[in-house]
Amino acid sequence: MISHPLQSIAGFDIRTRSVPSLQNSVHHHELLNRLYLSRGITDNTQLDTSLKSMLSFTQLKGIDDAVHLLRQAREQHWRVLIVGDYDTDGATSTALAMLGLTAMGLQVDYLLPNRFEFGYGLSPEIVELALTYKPDMILTVDNGIASIEGVALARAHGVRVLVTDHHLAAAVLPEADAIVNPNQPECAFPSKSACGCTVMYYVLIALRSALRDEGFEPLPNLGQWLDLVSLATIADVVPLDDNNRRLVQQGLNRVRAGQCRPGIKALFDVAGRSWQEAKSSDFGFIVGPRLNAAGRLDDMTIGVKLLLTESDVEARLLAAQLHELNAERRNIEASMLHDVERLTPRVEDFQDVYGAVVYGDNWHEGVVGIVASRIKDKLHKPVIAFADAGEEELKGSARSVPGVHLRDCLDWVSKQRPDLIAKFGGHAMAAGLTIPKNALVEFKEWFSESIRCFADADALVPHVWTDGELPPSQLTLENAVLLEQAGPWGQMFPEPVFVGQWRVLESRILADRHLKLTLQNGTDSLQAIAFNVPSEALQTGIRFIKACYQLSCNRFRGETTLQLLLSRVEVTTE
Repeated sequence: MISHPLQSIAGFDIRTRSVPSLQNSVHHHELLNRLYLSRGITDNTQLDTSLKSMLSFTQLKGIDDAVHLLRQAREQHWRVLIVGDYDTDGATSTALAMLGLTAMGLQVDYLLPNRFEFGYGLSPEIVELALTYKPDMILTVDNGIASIEGVALARAHGVRVLVTDHHLAAAVLPEADAIVNPNQPECAFPSKSACGCTVMYYVLIALRSALRDEGFEPLPNLGQWLDLVSLATIADVVPLDDNNRRLVQQGLNRVRAGQCRPGIKALFDVAGRSWQEAKSSDFGFIVGPRLNAAGRLDDMTIGVKLLLTESDVEARLLAAQLHELNAERRNIEASMLHDVERLTPRVEDFQDVYGAVVYGDNWHEGVVGIVASRIKDKLHKPVIAFADAGEEELKGSARSVPGVHLRDCLDWVSKQRPDLIAKFGGHAMAAGLTIPKNALVEFKEWFSESIRCFADADALVPHVWTDGELPPSQLTLENAVLLEQAGPWGQMFPEPVFVGQWRVLESRILADRHLKLTLQNGTDSLQAIAFNVPSEALQTGIRFIKACYQLSCNRFRGETTLQLLLSRVEVTTE
């Protein structure tokens, strides 16, 4: 579901996804068949979201070593300390590891690095703190693949280390006792898009299988925690390959049935959203941001406590705290975006660079990632937003566009100029980094040059992908319901977006920031809405509109009607 502010369609190349011609259809419904084919579905077995179609854990490199360590920990009563991350994937991974390992008889505790004190990953500083817990083993979730020094320090103190992660591996791996990461060299696991929580889930599956073969009882039903895996997959914006879609769908089924963690249900409730009608977009735009707010502004321990609690009352109290933190985050973000608009008010200011780098000396380092994402959407270029991190360093968060692999670009810069980047890590589409403050000007030039070298031919051409036009007869509530149920939609398996143009019969402004329209659709009319419209675009008297849109079910007071959700638009008042 569209959540970002309304944007202009002017200057953007409107592209229609191609539909390969196959002899066999993959779905009996004509519209869904076209949409699935254009998203790379070639066989209807790919649409099977049952658990029996899940990939096997046996192809994960290091999984046997991981299970051996965990069985030792169980049998010898080791103290296992889980070290997570401060985003939604890290919080869900930590909660999943706590719940699953406890249910299988291990002694576990957890520690989350505070973003502002320790930074990301199993750093030497966080290991020093971890040692005060006197662990026999450290288990990393959603981090660790780049923690060479931290792993070495832990093992030097006699602490075993099991790394579970999904981030891209560098040329040198940490010398852990075991590593489970589908993106490490020579790992045959087909789903390279698994998030950190999914990797931990597969470790639990493998451990449960080993304990079952040895006759241990009782063993937990791991399906009860698929809501955590589903939330993490959407919130971490990993591509929805076949396996990830299965996991997301199964998790959504549990949420809709009310069989999810009390904390997830509470986050829906405080946001005023119906968990009974949960969609993948709710994880991305409603639940995920509220959970992330703890790690951005405070301490993600609040988020893990929320996910672990069995009490509906405690869940509601913690969810209310996160809701307030998210409101604070939104205010900080709005102020930072105002700074960006004031300092760089024109898209033209970035025409001569391949990637944009922005910095505010009073910006909040926990929110720069969202700012980078917003600017990226406007410029259609990779963007890094930096904030002061103290000690003459800047911390940045980067967001990319399809066709530009961020981590490869940063790796290239670090090799060309090792003095410009203190540390970095991430994915193709998102990354984090720290640079010396006095290197900012030179870094801007090298970052832009890296994108020039590595970007696909037309990656920086502003464009919007759509599923083409729909005839008036297909703009129906029945199709809106069909598309809502046809997901899950997400990264690299996008929710259908169409393009059309209409005569506007009526236009109204709602709550000083939304635009409500009545459009002429053949001989009938239909309702449309654009949320969070910039003030300069709020206007009535619109005569004609061209827009990218989604078919949406508008549920209000027990009635469901069709409503178009508009994203990029072009309007005329004549």
